Amino acid sequence: MKILHIQWSVLGSADIEEAFQAEGHKVVRFPFSKNQDVVHNREVEEGLTAALHKETPDVVFSFNFFPVISSVCAKENIRYISWVFDDPCVFLYSHTAANDCNRIYVFDKELCREFRGCGISTLHYMPLAVNVGRLDAMGQGGLPYEYEVSFVGSLYIEQLNFFDQMFDALTEYSKGYLHALMAVQMQIQGYDLIEKSLSPVIGDLYRAHPFGVEPGNRATREYLYAQYVINRRVTSIERIDLLEAVAKKHPVDLFTYIRDFSMPNVSNHGAVEYYKEAPAVFKKSKVNLNMTLRSIKNGVPLRAFDILGAGGFLLSNFQNGFLDLFIPGEDFVYYQNKTDLVDKVGYYLKHEEERKAIARNGHDKVAARHTYRHRVKEMFGRETC
Repeated sequence: MKILHIQWSVLGSADIEEAFQAEGHKVVRFPFSKNQDVVHNREVEEGLTAALHKETPDVVFSFNFFPVISSVCAKENIRYISWVFDDPCVFLYSHTAANDCNRIYVFDKELCREFRGCGISTLHYMPLAVNVGRLDAMGQGGLPYEYEVSFVGSLYIEQLNFFDQMFDALTEYSKGYLHALMAVQMQIQGYDLIEKSLSPVIGDLYRAHPFGVEPGNRATREYLYAQYVINRRVTSIERIDLLEAVAKKHPVDLFTYIRDFSMPNVSNHGAVEYYKEAPAVFKKSKVNLNMTLRSIKNGVPLRAFDILGAGGFLLSNFQNGFLDLFIPGEDFVYYQNKTDLVDKVGYYLKHEEERKAIARNGHDKVAARHTYRHRVKEMFGRETC
């Protein structure tokens, strides 16, 4: 099969091409940037149309879904496969998502059910993946530990973030309402109540910081503010709170974008490069933490696959999606709340052999079932949600 790969600067681009080729497919590339109009863009439309006529591929593929690509594929009557790893992804709510040419894979089963419930059958559930072969080539085991407890990820405290831009302009009622709502959400794992609870203040949120989408996009204001603004703030508060709790008893190594963030007993190393530096951290950490972005309702985030694929020990918050793929206590461990997190960090730091056995099981499970080659076979063969 000949695949036209919509190539942009995205994690996993090289891994998916390697998997395509390993499965016997031919890959040609169409250069693309998401930092442009990806809804209506004449230059992209003309360039992609010309590439389709020249290359005559059997299918077009992209990481994430782009309306402009779907529009061209619908016009040219060619299948468009997209694999969405961003959550939230507002472009899924574009009217183009319903185009018959689409086969859109999402890693959150709840999101798939939501769209199917609205009569949009182009979405399918498929978990994320990892290139275990690439990670094993870096050293499958035996690397000396350098870190007790590590977290690789964003704290969502960048300057001029949407929440801070909006908050000061809100009424006192809305401020109090959001604080109370976020406090309740932080006590609940595996269920998002933010989006369903914003109607009493949604008008005030919009006046304070207007959000809009292009005509034909079905995304509600509640969705936009919940997933792009408030759930990021909840995640920020939660991650900092949990790191602080762990750091009171154990040294924590943090790898994040905001280099000047500081906290007692936390060593901030700044951001790490995805392909070589992050896997080395996972391999050299006794305990790797995953605290899932709150907009991901059900699915297993990429960080979890990366940790497991690298052979690291994964201690994660609870997500229903884990239970579809892994066995708790055998392949990974999850915590239920802050106290449970601190207790489990302490337990697994003391019980090295048990910790290493779980890490090996997680790695072997991913290698056997959740590589890019497994997903390539799925995306060309499975039709159901």
